[in-house]
Amino acid sequence: MGFFSFTKEIAMDLGTANTIIMADGKIAVDEPSVVALDRHSEKMIAVGEKAKQMYEKTHPDIRTIRPLRDGVIADFNACEQMMRGLIKMVHMGNRLFTPSLRMVIGVPSGSTEVELRAVRDSAEHAGGREVYLIYEPMAAAIGIGLDVVAPQGNMIVDIGGGSTEIAVISLGGIVADKSLRIAGDDLTADIQEYMSRQHNVKVSERMAERIKINVGAALTDLGESAPEDYVVHGPNRITALPMAVSVCYQEIAHCLEKTISKIETAVLSALEETPPELYADIVHNGIYLTGGGALLRGLDKRLTDKINIPFHVAEDPLRSVARGTGVALKNIHNFSFLM
Repeated sequence: MGFFSFTKEIAMDLGTANTIIMADGKIAVDEPSVVALDRHSEKMIAVGEKAKQMYEKTHPDIRTIRPLRDGVIADFNACEQMMRGLIKMVHMGNRLFTPSLRMVIGVPSGSTEVELRAVRDSAEHAGGREVYLIYEPMAAAIGIGLDVVAPQGNMIVDIGGGSTEIAVISLGGIVADKSLRIAGDDLTADIQEYMSRQHNVKVSERMAERIKINVGAALTDLGESAPEDYVVHGPNRITALPMAVSVCYQEIAHCLEKTISKIETAVLSALEETPPELYADIVHNGIYLTGGGALLRGLDKRLTDKINIPFHVAEDPLRSVARGTGVALKNIHNFSFLM
């Protein structure tokens, strides 16, 4: 049977909010990191977008799980099942024979040995024969086309769903980094708390996410690019009667202030640890924003004004890490991976 064995290569950005899989140089899967399991048998019912549609809407026999929290695996079994389900979505050619999988997976730069082992074990249980791990900010830098092996400093701020990864990169390695367990999920939680406290309306995690997408901002003055107010429907926190609340971007910018300030502080902290020669390169080249958080209106301008270094939002920031893992997969011998 060895004649029929073949290896399939896939690269994965295993994110808190979304998981993206690259195969044959293209994005093969881009799905929410959600899995729905039967509460009694623990068998998978749905994964990805189908599972997300069930999220916060299930009856007691079904539980929907986001297996990753703060950028790391929080539910090992659910993560393994989710990875297996998402990998099945990738076209594997002749389905009579299960291919061996060579996988490159992006992981937060602040991951502990235990957390790295959890990712590796989940990948191996999901069918990975050769599993390589690469730090997400390094993958993001590769994904947006930076020359990471050159003797010059490049800085990446990757704001994902569960963690913010800040790294200064030179000569193919990370010189200074900060990994913050504060990111998009915290911004969503800030909005939920604000709507409850300020407007007395209960909003779900999904509704808070929609508010963030429609009127989320890092500045209270966006000028001509200001979005229209967004109408939120939900129950009154005290009476449970239906409410319709109009929300503007200025109040959302105020409610996100504390979390964004923590990201600013972490960026400054990473810059303090940067050697002067690399610091000069960064001032010249600017700092690159990737991840879903990079799409927050006015964030690049706010950071530029605060730190006096130009911030650039990467092209297609949501997929920067995935594209970088794909490039690393094709050049497996040219990059250093975590053992």
